[in-house]
Amino acid sequence: MRADQHLRLDEQLLLFMDQLEALEEKRHKLNSLIEEGWFSIAKTRYSMGNKQVSALQYASEMEPLVHVEASLLEGGTAEFKCERRQNKTEEMKKNTVEDIGVNETGLRRRINTKQKGVKEEEEETDPQVKTKAESSTPEHREPLKWFGILVPQSLKQAQSAFKEVITLSAEIASLQSAILATRKEMQAQVKDKQEKTQTEIEE
Repeated sequence: MRADQHLRLDEQLLLFMDQLEALEEKRHKLNSLIEEGWFSIAKTRYSMGNKQVSALQYASEMEPLVHVEASLLEGGTAEFKCERRQNKTEEMKKNTVEDIGVNETGLRRRINTKQKGVKEEEEETDPQVKTKAESSTPEHREPLKWFGILVPQSLKQAQSAFKEVITLSAEIASLQSAILATRKEMQAQVKDKQEKTQTEIEE
């Protein structure tokens, strides 16, 4: 019985050490990506100018392209996942490819009507035309487009680095929650072991 208890405690300790090692590696990678991202932004500001890469270029209305979902797993550990939503610019590109060609229903039609001897001309527009016109203004654009159409490669590298930072941050948060749960379970096993040992000594 005591051998099994010692074995479980050893397994928990090994798991705890592995988790700490993985956390250290992820934190080191996170810091490297943050430094890389800010260095790329500094290079962009040097080439484009400080005023061209600042908060002044942000869109008036912004929507998040990444959502973090948190879920509670068995054992009390929390898991964090990043979900990226496709921006409207990419969706419009796909719709444009599908809508290539002449659509007769999208053309304007002129209808002449006569009423009480007065000739009136009305112009009707198909609803599909209105839909396409309204969709030409996306709710949120690709963030890189805020700084111009042709942006330097360093700005794209900064965006890529910070995207990975978001995903890695969620992984680190999940791992920290798992480490806390492992430590709590290990402390409970150590306490149980000490109590049993004390009881045996008293007997």
